[in-house]
Amino acid sequence: MPGSNRRDDPEWSAGDRYTTDSYRRAVARACDQAFPPPPPLAKREDKTETQWQERLTKEQKAELAAWRKAHRWHPHQLRHNAATELRKEFGIETARIILGHRSAAITEVYAEKDEQQAVEAMARVG
Repeated sequence: MPGSNRRDDPEWSAGDRYTTDSYRRAVARACDQAFPPPPPLAKREDKTETQWQERLTKEQKAELAAWRKAHRWHPHQLRHNAATELRKEFGIETARIILGHRSAAITEVYAEKDEQQAVEAMARVG
């Protein structure tokens, strides 16, 4: 692309180092650091991963799985949230361009409508 900083023959591409799975794992690890499980379920620093898994009972493992489900995000959830915020602040067309969609119809699916804006409009109109 003229005027861009893209090289014709790069040494590596993003796919060489980052896959969708590695990105998903990075998000999961970040969530685990931001929201560690409560002490009875958490891994202790002096224990290995195997020792930690052996220490947990079947019920605790189920509780840990539920904790992770409630405190982890998937990359699509982050994209959906970003799309909604972009649409709310800058409009559908800006969100469409940033998300890389060809059609605003796709962005309509991704970015939720701003219902608060409709409530404010009705309050002003009466």
